[in-house]
Amino acid sequence: PDLTGYERFGLGNVNYNISRIRVTAVEFPSVSISLIPRNGIKLVIKNASLTINMNWNMRTWMFKDSGRSTVYISKVFVTATFSTSLDSTGHTSLSLNSCRTTTGDTDIKLNGRS
Repeated sequence: PDLTGYERFGLGNVNYNISRIRVTAVEFPSVSISLIPRNGIKLVIKNASLTINMNWNMRTWMFKDSGRSTVYISKVFVTATFSTSLDSTGHTSLSLNSCRTTTGDTDIKLNGRS
């Protein structure tokens, strides 16, 4: 979904809109899945990255601008644990117990008219 809002700064408000958000690339160079005896599953993703493209526009009392942006997020680490059980029909179900995510670097490129 689009993101719309405003931020208050010393000289006034900045109204913004971020639209057409698209994830254009995802890389998972190191993924492991292990079983936790009598408990569930552990998923570990190391050093992942993703690229997101979007349109943006902003407006203040003094100026307005718009353009395209590319966000590159790298050094993403995710650890998640899931518990497993059988439902009433005998099918396996997964429940997320915990999830921890960290990111290392974020690079934002703004292209606009100004």
